[in-house]
Amino acid sequence: MEMKPLSGRRRAYDRILRFLLYFCAALTCALLLFIIGYIFFKGLPHVTWQFLSTQPSFIKDTIGILPNILNTVYLVGVTLIITLPLGVGAAIYLTEYARNRRLVAAIEFATETLTGIPSIIFGMLFFCQLLGLQASLLAGSLTLVIVTIPTIIRTTQESLKTVPQSFREAALGLGAGKWHMIRTVVLPNAVDGIVTGCILAVGRIVGESAALLFTAGMGMSLNNFFGSVGNFIHSSGASLTVALYVYARERAEFDVAFAIAAILMLLTLVINLSAKLVGRTLKKK
Repeated sequence: MEMKPLSGRRRAYDRILRFLLYFCAALTCALLLFIIGYIFFKGLPHVTWQFLSTQPSFIKDTIGILPNILNTVYLVGVTLIITLPLGVGAAIYLTEYARNRRLVAAIEFATETLTGIPSIIFGMLFFCQLLGLQASLLAGSLTLVIVTIPTIIRTTQESLKTVPQSFREAALGLGAGKWHMIRTVVLPNAVDGIVTGCILAVGRIVGESAALLFTAGMGMSLNNFFGSVGNFIHSSGASLTVALYVYARERAEFDVAFAIAAILMLLTLVINLSAKLVGRTLKKK
């Protein structure tokens, strides 16, 4: 069956739509590059080794963000340690084991509802007030777990669903058990989606500020988490985003705020590249 050639009006319509599509894509990329370039242009000149390796001192009138960098790393690490097993495990159960469609629909609905609930409700009211954790890094990490676990569950579910059913049937036909099939066949083929969910979760953790302001607190001193677990449980600590808010909003030191923004972007880039590298390594294995 021969296809009829496009009419002149249809050809012009296709060209206009293609032009608009390319224009919108180019405009989006240009805006993104402009924002990134502007932040680096304003922030990187103020980034020094003393700025990165010291803590703020009002007596010596010095500004340092080492406590904020460490607090951000602590929050990212502890949140992922808790949320990854819970989120991936829940996604595996919902996709591979659950047979009651109503139960699955109810859990998925609850997960989607969880994304719309303000994180400060869980953070300040539940963890800080009801459980008595006060403003601490632990309360901030638990709040971020509630914030990020729907993302992990949803992205892992979608990734598991993309694995062909024939892979599962072939593994079971060769005598593999259910869990062995999931561990050796399904998960390796779904690792890209899991890594994507991890990257999205890290972006949410690093970019969160309002919830951490009332849960993790605004402490600017060093918290030696490895020296004493009690420091992590009871001490407050401001993340980079909270410090950016304090310097920009409370102290009007915009040069410091731009420097922190540049460090945040570089830290996010490093974490995302590390997650991609780990996911590629796991997929090869």
